[in-house]
Amino acid sequence: MAQPEYIGVKDIDGPFILLENVRGVGYGELVDIRDGKGERRHGQVKALSEKATLVQVFTGTENLVPESTKVKFLGKPLEVSLSKSMIGRTFNGLGEPRDGCGELYGGKRVNINGLPLNPMARQYPKDFIHTGISAIDTLMTLIRGQKLPIFSGNGLPHNQLAVQIATQSKVVGSDEFAVVFAGIGVKHDDAAYFMHELSSKGHSNNIVTFLNLADDPVIERIATPRMALSTAEYLAYELGMHVLVILTDMTSYCEALRELGVAAGEVPSRKGYPAYLYSDLASIYERAGVVRGRSGSVTQIPILTMPNDDITHPIPDLTGFITEGQIVLSRELDAKSIYPPIDILTSLSRLMKDGIGKGFTREDHPSVSSQLFASYSHVQEVRSLAGVVGEDELSKTDKSFLSFGGAFEEKFLRQGRDENREIDNSLDMSWNILSTLPESELTRVSLADIEKYIRKKDQ
Repeated sequence: MAQPEYIGVKDIDGPFILLENVRGVGYGELVDIRDGKGERRHGQVKALSEKATLVQVFTGTENLVPESTKVKFLGKPLEVSLSKSMIGRTFNGLGEPRDGCGELYGGKRVNINGLPLNPMARQYPKDFIHTGISAIDTLMTLIRGQKLPIFSGNGLPHNQLAVQIATQSKVVGSDEFAVVFAGIGVKHDDAAYFMHELSSKGHSNNIVTFLNLADDPVIERIATPRMALSTAEYLAYELGMHVLVILTDMTSYCEALRELGVAAGEVPSRKGYPAYLYSDLASIYERAGVVRGRSGSVTQIPILTMPNDDITHPIPDLTGFITEGQIVLSRELDAKSIYPPIDILTSLSRLMKDGIGKGFTREDHPSVSSQLFASYSHVQEVRSLAGVVGEDELSKTDKSFLSFGGAFEEKFLRQGRDENREIDNSLDMSWNILSTLPESELTRVSLADIEKYIRKKDQ
């Protein structure tokens, strides 16, 4: 049954309009709003009670007058149009074309909030996803169906890293691979960079891009990641593709959530964020996974900038609780002009043990990864000692660790922004760097591997 049109509202406050005595509407329902001149905008029901209904207006309430505002409830939630033809296209945060190529035709429309996934329908994530970045592929491997965030900071090159991952990633042995790239609250120069890089690298034929700009309405930022994930689910579970979703920057999303919560008069929690921040983030992150009986999968890389580089801030803190590891960017490495500046000692992938080794990457991968972590950890201890007693007073073994640390950062971590390394190359490079250490210090690898990858090459 069609809803009647309401003429006049009780109050307008910030991005919200308040109506009284509305019947038969639901939470999250889409709303059609027109001002006195007939100009149309959309909103969404955000709160309900027996007496009042609160509607959030997507494009703001500027020029709306309470007496002449017309409101019509559409009886459906916010939806996105989905079609295979959207691959290679660019949309705004509400799923509307931003590339000037016209509307999408055919396909289907779905609720952007998705449907809860039965935990029993999930399949344990396995299978290696190649990113072409040595530090990630070797030490914090991305697994198909995983959610692995990148913790960054203002001024660090997370945008460049996001583009490199988007354009280089692939599932080995499958051509059915797509990337959904969502920019949330990005500046105009960053948006131009994303569009140029994603198209110029020749991989745009498998990338769907959603861009919400910093001067777009705040409410649009809330919808952007859900638009992207609804698209990914369609490509994965209906078209059978393996989809990597990159969401940057989730801090902008959380700031929008806080801003709207304050405007709605919600009681704030830690650092002013709404008390439901954890469950809201979980509703986004938990949409990654592999479903039994479906050939496709959804893998997530959310990127967030830590305010003041504080990893205990609510956004990275809660994200770490929900996701399966993290990749942390280091300001110290960035100051050395090392790209990507990944701090491997504070980074990890909790699922990598099940997606590497024989049958996935290479048999020596698990032991090499463990040895690199152990050796580089000792490098930090030696550097601290050298800062106290001086490098000349170090033992021969400690000096070899200093040499190893420098080679590890300069040859292994440092990588060109267009350099795409295969996992075999990264592992061979790891052995070359480990060969600078005494064999007695290589306690995490087998003698057979030492014989195969170090001694034979020295002969």
